[in-house]
Amino acid sequence: MMRRSVVAGRWACLVLAAGLLAGCTTEPGGGGQEAPASQSAEAARPASLAVVPSSGAADVAPGEPVSVKVADGRLTEVTLRNPEGEAVPGALSADGSSWEFADGLGYGKQYTLTAVAVGADGKQVTSTSTFTTVAKPRKTISVSLNMQDGETVGVGMPLIFTFNSKVADRAAAERAVKVVTEPVTEGAFRWMSDSQLIWRPKDYWVPGTKISVDAAIYGKSLGGGAYGLEDRAAKITVGDRVEVLADGGSHQARVLVNGAEVRSMPISMGKPGNTTPVGTYTVMSEHVGYTMDSGTYGVPADTPGGYRTFVQYAVRLSNSGIFYHSAPWSVGSQGRRNVSHGCINLSTDNAKWLMDLSKKGDLFTVSNSGGQPLEPTDGWSVWQLPWSAWTTPTTS
Repeated sequence: MMRRSVVAGRWACLVLAAGLLAGCTTEPGGGGQEAPASQSAEAARPASLAVVPSSGAADVAPGEPVSVKVADGRLTEVTLRNPEGEAVPGALSADGSSWEFADGLGYGKQYTLTAVAVGADGKQVTSTSTFTTVAKPRKTISVSLNMQDGETVGVGMPLIFTFNSKVADRAAAERAVKVVTEPVTEGAFRWMSDSQLIWRPKDYWVPGTKISVDAAIYGKSLGGGAYGLEDRAAKITVGDRVEVLADGGSHQARVLVNGAEVRSMPISMGKPGNTTPVGTYTVMSEHVGYTMDSGTYGVPADTPGGYRTFVQYAVRLSNSGIFYHSAPWSVGSQGRRNVSHGCINLSTDNAKWLMDLSKKGDLFTVSNSGGQPLEPTDGWSVWQLPWSAWTTPTTS
């Protein structure tokens, strides 16, 4: 309740010692001097504490933060104790206005949170909350990232979070995932399936951008009785802009680094009946010593059109089996005609040179192949969707 300071007696005068009279008046309605009400009220306010979870709360998600905030005061002490009575360390803000523990609690445990603050009125206020976390999740869900901590990636790199099971509460999963960039980069999430969440920038990344990803899902409710199993995090850097422009009409691939052409190479794409899809791919993975197997996309090696061929250098561009790779057997056709099963054939030297130059997240654009448009869901082909389509909400 707000307390106000008033001057006692409407006609009160102040009489000074030694017979000095200061500013008295006895006229009705006269100007007696009151202390400013707003200043007095501000100085008199007690501290008000907001504690989460509230006392008596049950089935608290272990991954949700425990927090204390104070209004009209400053926190002087906050202690969170586990069932063994041990203090669990948290973080107090520099100005003493808040405290938080966000490292994750245990399942099926009781915790006691005690917060002490001193208000603007100089008085101490204490709040205690005892709560219990959810006993045992019906199901746990893990998440994997398409990046490694410390990695340098290309300007087309999408940030992909793949859950090992369907996520019932998509909004909760999005809240648990944090993407921080320097410089600040506009981007957005999109669900490509019930278990795959992708964040991509509006435009290609700027080389040199620093990206921090934190999928803090541990102990967070993801809907349907499922909780996150453990957190995943990574810090990566965007490298040079490397892009390949592969033309199925000219049978040439131009390689650009930061906009400048550094090499043009003869290629061979997919032959009629096995045409290479048209569009912008994103480099997914690189392999030294790889067996190209048609069985991975449903055509057994011992059936018509099937194959199982070892190659020295191979770089994956799609989940459907499109690679650029070394193909010494087709060097005579490279630069002249399309003879592959859909992949982009290069000489061994050119394939090695390009693989040494490229990295995950680099761009590879195919044109004039006679193929159908590349599907945005095929691999990391997120650039096949314009920004307006990317930001159109998907349904569960």
